[in-house]
Amino acid sequence: MGFLNWTNSYSPQARILDALGGRIVQHLGWNVPNEELIHVPEHWLTYPDVDKSLHFLLGFVYVFFFIAAIIGNGMVLWIFSSAKSLRTASNMFVVNLAFCDFIMMLKSPIFLYNTYHQGFAMGHLGCQIFAGMGSLSGIGAALSNACIAYDRYTTITNPFDGKISRTKALVMIIFIWCYTVPWTVMPLLEIWGRFVPEGFLTTCSFDYLTRTSDNRIFVGSIFFFSYVCPMTLIIFFYSQIVSKVFSHEKALREQAKKMNVESLRANQQQQNESAELRIAKAAITVCFLFVASWTPYAVLALIGAFGDQSLLTPGVSMIPAVTCKLVACIDPYVYAISHPKYRLELQKRMPCLAIREPSDTVSTATETASQPTTTA
Repeated sequence: MGFLNWTNSYSPQARILDALGGRIVQHLGWNVPNEELIHVPEHWLTYPDVDKSLHFLLGFVYVFFFIAAIIGNGMVLWIFSSAKSLRTASNMFVVNLAFCDFIMMLKSPIFLYNTYHQGFAMGHLGCQIFAGMGSLSGIGAALSNACIAYDRYTTITNPFDGKISRTKALVMIIFIWCYTVPWTVMPLLEIWGRFVPEGFLTTCSFDYLTRTSDNRIFVGSIFFFSYVCPMTLIIFFYSQIVSKVFSHEKALREQAKKMNVESLRANQQQQNESAELRIAKAAITVCFLFVASWTPYAVLALIGAFGDQSLLTPGVSMIPAVTCKLVACIDPYVYAISHPKYRLELQKRMPCLAIREPSDTVSTATETASQPTTTA
């Protein structure tokens, strides 16, 4: 892909005349030094500069996301790691997901600095750090969600033998990071693909605009291995859970009808299954949020590499950049609302939150699989 021909007639403050209004309009990249322009795709440099108010609006949104995510994920990391009742194999995936979300929002200061200066202020180095952290956390979160789905699937559909051991969970987490790191290192070192600024030039991601065969293969590969594969696993595991639950509930209702009783479950078992249901709902909600937040980015990349690039205006490209940050803020609060043992620990350690969680609520998924629970 070529870049704009910056000659003596075009200074770093590139300007063109608006033929209709006769007024001077600055393009994106007008304040980018000449030596940094080679890192900016030409596609973005053809658009008018963004109003200062839009930069500041996005900056305000990111400040809110940053505070919410750091507090929420910090609390998840602290409580799930330190509370003995939560140190289970299943919750190791929750901690790993919170760690990925924490990293996702830890790069926000780079964006805020760029936003304050209305452009590519941190330069190529800041762009590589921002995109590298985003790649690690995004792909890591995708695989963590797939592992959570697998854990829910094995625990609920096979309650006696399906519980994952801590060793197996650790091996799976190591695999997550071994799988994730190459997709960050290759574009970081420009071995395959590269990281470039996008949208308002305040965020960075992998290059999905260069129309070379090599780059198209990279975009297709990262789309398949980092989005399609985790998504397929998530959908498969949760569909199996739903199918198992429906068939089991139907069998229980039919048996109860034959015995002329209202329910075959004891009160304690119903209470345990209620806690299990809340945890399963939390896991499904987190995975749904992942799908909803990362699908726009996947579509954006495919359009950039194989579709009509004129659809990718700076404003449009910033929408996926915001949605993928939003999920990093919501995840920890979903668990705070839905995970009974996590709420118990919050109640003990932070009574000021006024959480009222019954102390006898237990989770059969994270502590014991003695009951043949099949409710999701």
